[in-house]
Amino acid sequence: MMTALITGAADAQEQKQANIIGAPDVKIENGVMTPEVLWAFGRIGNVCISPDGKRIAFTVTYYSIAENKGNAEIYVMDTNGAGKKQLTWTQAKENLLAWHPDGQRICFLRDGALWSIRPDDGKETQLSSISQPIEGYVLSPAGDKALFAINTKVESFKSVDIYSDLDKSEAFAYNDLMYRHWDTWADGNYSHLYIGSFNETQTIDKVEDLMPNEPYDTPTKPFGGMEEVAWHPDGQSLVYTCKKLKGKEYAFQTNSNLYHYDLTTKQTRLLTPGMYGYDRLPVFSPDGSKLLWLSMERAGFEADKERILIMDWPDGKFRDYSVQLDASPESLAWATDGKTVYLTAPFQEAHQIYRLTLKDGTFTRLTDGDHDYHGLQMAKDALIAVRTTSVCPAEIFRVDLKSGKEEELSFVNRDILAKLAKPTFEKRFITTTDGKQMVTWVIYPPGFDRNKKYPMLLMCTGGPQGVLGPSFSYRWNYMLMASQGYVVVAPARRGTSGSGQEWCDAISKNHGTQDEADLLAATDALSKEPWIDENRMGATGASYGGYSIFHLAGTHKGRFKAFLAHAGIFNMEMMYATTEEMFFETWEAGGAPWEKENPVALSSYAHSPHLLVRNWDTPIMITHGEQDFRVPYSQGMAAYNTAQMLGIESRILLFPSENHWILSPQNAIVWQREFFKWFDKHLKKDSGSPSK
Repeated sequence: MMTALITGAADAQEQKQANIIGAPDVKIENGVMTPEVLWAFGRIGNVCISPDGKRIAFTVTYYSIAENKGNAEIYVMDTNGAGKKQLTWTQAKENLLAWHPDGQRICFLRDGALWSIRPDDGKETQLSSISQPIEGYVLSPAGDKALFAINTKVESFKSVDIYSDLDKSEAFAYNDLMYRHWDTWADGNYSHLYIGSFNETQTIDKVEDLMPNEPYDTPTKPFGGMEEVAWHPDGQSLVYTCKKLKGKEYAFQTNSNLYHYDLTTKQTRLLTPGMYGYDRLPVFSPDGSKLLWLSMERAGFEADKERILIMDWPDGKFRDYSVQLDASPESLAWATDGKTVYLTAPFQEAHQIYRLTLKDGTFTRLTDGDHDYHGLQMAKDALIAVRTTSVCPAEIFRVDLKSGKEEELSFVNRDILAKLAKPTFEKRFITTTDGKQMVTWVIYPPGFDRNKKYPMLLMCTGGPQGVLGPSFSYRWNYMLMASQGYVVVAPARRGTSGSGQEWCDAISKNHGTQDEADLLAATDALSKEPWIDENRMGATGASYGGYSIFHLAGTHKGRFKAFLAHAGIFNMEMMYATTEEMFFETWEAGGAPWEKENPVALSSYAHSPHLLVRNWDTPIMITHGEQDFRVPYSQGMAAYNTAQMLGIESRILLFPSENHWILSPQNAIVWQREFFKWFDKHLKKDSGSPSK
């Protein structure tokens, strides 16, 4: 309910603006979570701390299923959780919050322009009046300038740009690779950094392109943000991340670099020559004497360990401070004294908060437990971060710097959670076929009764790398699955990134081997529990998890009664030739499918799921988005067509407007309803409670 965040004056304001999307009045029957309840949660985003470390600004987004869209508003509270209030009521979806260095204003983007609002009296001011829509920004340390990310036309690939007399044509023409990325066709526009200074009216009306005519993106596509740009504390220079490659070179390399731009000389210099993995997320120390960033060493491997590198600025040598940490860090935050760095990193598949002491390079883990921390920031005397669990959506927490004591601050979803019968979950360790101990998350239905038997869903994670933590997903939501009466089993099989780099590395060039044995080890271990009905087990997964489903369909030997694969890889040879980031498939498979003298590649492609279809005999459902360029939807069609031709009970669910994920509210609810309709049909004896 919004009442947890809105003052009396805000209630009056909301009544005046009744057409604005806010917290829905969702119907909850008997405490059961449904897809509609999932979409009623408020989603926290854009958390930022005031310069004095005493206040937190953040956004909360609510969705309207009927309108099929969401709306974000700005909130503020003290760093002890007191004084919560809502600051905006608009349909404009405010985003990308940042406190102005004066500490009196919160800046944000609205309709492609930079605005500010004073949290004390709510006064709003538009700060930019340029014609180009702004997609991101970073204020200078003194607040006298701002960097903007603005889409800029550099090349022409669209037919209407090439043939001006054919203004209704719809075609693209290319001569190189990387003509599409994630879900977008290359159209000749690139995200460039622009700089502008505030004039005497305290607005910015002129900007200058810092990357003129460069056919490159900063922030990097498709997921980079303004965290890839860092001002030096003196405000006279900046460092940014960019992958300055094109076409085939871009497709086959992970070589993003850091670049230093000097505002006085207007010169750009490369900071990371000879480093061919990803270099990203630059952060200057408070006094500007050091530059910290994350770096991957191995070229072409997007899931390599992220190293913490720190350079003496501007021309000193750098040191790797992450030797003692067998994990990839994120959310880096300098302490005010410049001698300590706080960060989040996974430990046994759960993101925890660490302290790095630069003097001796040691790491101290401050938090423990079955939760995920992200978005770490420094407050005056504490750390502020967003925390999730498998049964609780993101909320803002305060963590004591010394003791690690955790305190929830935001309570955005307290009212909804209080009405739900919550599942429980635990971390178990399963012994694998090669004698390793594997983290496995088990999520139990609400009111779990060990004397009953329950259907089981095996979750095959994607990636194939990535931390399998207790996160709260709005797509693959374990809480929702368990609330429908399923025991959900999610093994952190070989390849996940939260169990050390050796465990992560083990899956590359070995798809469908030990990782599948790990999935089956968890399946067999849980199926022996008296409360699991081994005759009612299903398996599901997306992306690489979809590959796992297609592969298991040919190897599972009757363990599962139904499968569901989303955006899965069915034919590895076809995948290699039709995806966009070629470095990924080249690294994972060890080469191209036509390299017949390459034993590693030959072994990889021999594990393509399409080669196992002669063994398929189990009902399977396939879902895919047509705008998915990472795993093209033809993969899902090929699997479905094959199942149909083999006479196997099958169903396909296609989304013409969705990409690798299903993002819009109504499409997501269709997906979730179809998901449970499919598994309920095949894994439940009736539509009631689990059988005794």
